Amino acid sequence: FLCVCYIGVIRVQTALYGRRNREMCSEGKPPRQLANIRCSAKDTLQRVKSRCDNRKVCEINQKDIGKSDPCRGIYKYVETTYTCLPAIHVIACEHSMAFLYCDVGQVIHIYGARFGRGDKAICAYRRPARLTKNVWCSNPSNKVAARCNGKQKCSIKASKSSFGDPCRGTYKYLEVAYVCLCK
Repeated sequence: FLCVCYIGVIRVQTALYGRRNREMCSEGKPPRQLANIRCSAKDTLQRVKSRCDNRKVCEINQKDIGKSDPCRGIYKYVETTYTCLPAIHVIACEHSMAFLYCDVGQVIHIYGARFGRGDKAICAYRRPARLTKNVWCSNPSNKVAARCNGKQKCSIKASKSSFGDPCRGTYKYLEVAYVCLCK
């Protein structure tokens, strides 16, 4: 599935990998594969949130979140609901600076930040494919919030020395979602 926010960033509300009714994704399936409607993987919401929250675009397929089978023999699907939070979205490629700023009389409030890689296309220009193929490699970070919250402007370097190295051999980027609040 694909989540997209044209304005703001994604905030996942619900996520299911399993089966909750007999109608969804049922065409051509035998009744025995639709029988269990109380079937869901326990960690789906957390997996989808960690992958998609505070991003503008997020694509996940069933293989990515269906690591375990919550109900063998049942045909499963992925279902999610999300909202788009108004936010400023900043990406800084590895070794670059992220600049966050608000108007006079306003201060930065970080929704979320992560350093790593969650998308093959971001910060990939002129990079070999082997450096951008690992898209399950990012660490949420509270370092940006600790450094920038409450300030009118703030800059932070997207680097392993600042955030650690969640995946060796992968070209990373810093992704930040924030809003400006009145002082």
